[in-house]
Amino acid sequence: MKKISIVLFALLMVCSVKAQTEHVTASTKLPAHPRLLLMKGQEGQLKAKANKDPNWKSFHKSILQEADSILLLPVQEKRMQGRRMAVQGEDLRRMYFLGYAYRMTGQKKYAARAEKEMLCAAAFDNWNPVHFLCCATMTMALAIGYDWCYDALPAASRQIIREAIIEKGIKPSMDEQYNWWVRSYINWNQVCNCGILFGALSVFDDDKELCAQIVNRSINSIPLAMGEYAPEGAYPEGPGYWSYGTSHNVMLIDVLEKIFKTDFGLCAQPGFLQTGLYSQSLISPSLFQFNYCDNGSQASYNPYVLWFYNKTQDPALLYYQQTLYRQADFKSLSKSTTAIMSLIYGAANGIKLSEVAEPTSCLYAKQSRSSVAVMRSGWTPGNIFLGYKMGSPGVSHGHMDVGSFLFEADGVRWGIDMGSENYNRLETRGVALWTGAQNDQRWDVYKYRTKSHSTLSFNDKQQLVKGVANLDDSGERDGAMYVMSDLSALYADQLPGVKRAVSLVDKKYAVIQDQLTTNKQFTKVRWNMTSTADKATTIDETTLLLEKDGKKLYLKVEAPFPVRFYNELAVPANTYDTPLNGERFVGFEADLALNTTQEIKVYLMPGEQVSGAKAPYKF
Repeated sequence: MKKISIVLFALLMVCSVKAQTEHVTASTKLPAHPRLLLMKGQEGQLKAKANKDPNWKSFHKSILQEADSILLLPVQEKRMQGRRMAVQGEDLRRMYFLGYAYRMTGQKKYAARAEKEMLCAAAFDNWNPVHFLCCATMTMALAIGYDWCYDALPAASRQIIREAIIEKGIKPSMDEQYNWWVRSYINWNQVCNCGILFGALSVFDDDKELCAQIVNRSINSIPLAMGEYAPEGAYPEGPGYWSYGTSHNVMLIDVLEKIFKTDFGLCAQPGFLQTGLYSQSLISPSLFQFNYCDNGSQASYNPYVLWFYNKTQDPALLYYQQTLYRQADFKSLSKSTTAIMSLIYGAANGIKLSEVAEPTSCLYAKQSRSSVAVMRSGWTPGNIFLGYKMGSPGVSHGHMDVGSFLFEADGVRWGIDMGSENYNRLETRGVALWTGAQNDQRWDVYKYRTKSHSTLSFNDKQQLVKGVANLDDSGERDGAMYVMSDLSALYADQLPGVKRAVSLVDKKYAVIQDQLTTNKQFTKVRWNMTSTADKATTIDETTLLLEKDGKKLYLKVEAPFPVRFYNELAVPANTYDTPLNGERFVGFEADLALNTTQEIKVYLMPGEQVSGAKAPYKF
């Protein structure tokens, strides 16, 4: 039923984009500049609130110091890196810092330097619309600089910057050869709509018909991407791309709310306000994150989570943000837009990161196009963390990782995901990375293939790109948290039935249970765990001992057939793959019996073997 609802929702959103519902018109009156994110006259209130909290006060001071350091840097010239422009992110950062410093101090040296940067960018031949993320980010940069420094800019400079925003940002966004993202479901929709909307709102008074059209298009288009959070907030592209896409979605909603006093129903999109909890649930006690798909493993402080806290008041959203903020390199944070967004979403709303409580729930299991679950023994360092990934390889930035798990205990990441690749490295070596058909080159990339993930493979074949595994069962009973998913669609060309259940028992050990139904053809199963273990020793015919940093993990197998353990260093097969750092594959292979249903149970027991360990799930 959920699948049907999601499809119908998507179709309705496509229709709404085509219909272009008119939310604003050319006669709509906008507030005076500055109007983006921090409205005119709010500077004093923000400063006063920041000064009441040592964390935010430090950010405010560091922003002004960083703005001073930007004054000493050379103006940015256009520079390409492969198919991407390499300067737009820094231009956006500089506009935020210089604009903030001007607004908070009134010193025109900051606005004057922002003017130089914007005039230089306005003179670029184009903003790389063929890779529209670049164009949208550059549009957003000039929109912030133009809006936040508006009253200090000479009329002639305003005109040049305004024309650049329209001609090099807004108009290319209306060209069919560049604006495919308007009809897409991925993070490009969020990032590009946000950047171009900022541009339109900054110059609205100078081309009202055109800018009203852009505002309406953004409001109608972004629900397509927001549909990816339905029904319960889990995000298909993983935690890093969650941060990238969702941060722009948040800013888009925020700027609409502040200018028009309404979010036009966007916060009511299914799953969106719940997605803040998704981002925090994927963080482990040692502050790594469940980095499935094209995502890195290190969690980081994220001020956009504070926006979700303002909306939901869920204290679980602040717990890891407090720790990540405290442990982060403040110098680095103060040099990124993280600092400014912390003040807009944290200080301005009176949030105190020093006053948070540990969450009580230890099970997170949510349905989406890439359903995900996390079970933990607690939220503090040393606790067990067990993540489980469902969904499909066919999602944006997807890997052949369905059924994979991540396992952390005693502060050791025993089971990992190797995460993202360097796109430019692969692209410049001729790898066709962005096509995703079954036999495409993308699946030859070492980190993306089935055998590189902590999941099952049969006869060394890949999972099926079009296969989907949903969250079929989850809950808590008899001291165990559990999740079950039918993976059969991922292996439909290989054997009739594959189900996997993942459990955390008594908050002490994990169990991975696989129910496999075979046909009359020979089938070799490979049960793999990608690991950071330093050493793997075979204890007996059913037990492996993994060791790392003086800690131990016992991997014990129960199966109706003999298993052959392996312990292999992960070595990429192609020269275009990025070299690895000692990751290894541990697990076993076995020959399955023909024409039968059989079950494999694997126990992951930290520290010592558990006498009488149980496999709680009943298929």
